[in-house]
Amino acid sequence: MKAVIDTNVLLVANGQHTDVSEDCVTECVTRLQAMEKSGVTVIDDGYRILGEYQHKTQLTPPKGVGDVFLKWLLRNAGNSSHVEQIPLTETASNYFDEFPDHALQPNFDAPDRKFAAVAHAHTEKPPVWQAADCKWLNWWPALQAKGVNVEFLCPTDACQFYRNKFPNKPTPALPSSKP
Repeated sequence: MKAVIDTNVLLVANGQHTDVSEDCVTECVTRLQAMEKSGVTVIDDGYRILGEYQHKTQLTPPKGVGDVFLKWLLRNAGNSSHVEQIPLTETASNYFDEFPDHALQPNFDAPDRKFAAVAHAHTEKPPVWQAADCKWLNWWPALQAKGVNVEFLCPTDACQFYRNKFPNKPTPALPSSKP
């Protein structure tokens, strides 16, 4: 198992997103714990992803599963059997040469661009794990067309948030599940 993990997965696992379902929290907790046991987390070599994790979680003392995962990730950042670091070329603030779709990049949330860029720059194109950020529902088709898959860990929650945020728009389709 290999993935790029959006910060909201850690936040949901920490209980820092009060509007998500218990099923969503459980899924995020399960995924992070599985990643620690036998997965490889893909980050950028400039520590942009780790920096965002650190900014939004609490390391001392860790209070949730997301915090514990971050501590594990920091301890293993140099261990390629657990963490792979991918170089990114930042041409302007939050603009990356490695972003998969340059036409989409200006419409993409600036702090989220690094996740798609890292996934695209990696030779194996690992999926981006997404918990509850509904805007990714608009972005996944263009990303998938360029080889980057978004895995919605909480599809029901993401769709509900989308309906609440954009009540006059139809809810976008979800990507097909892999067999």
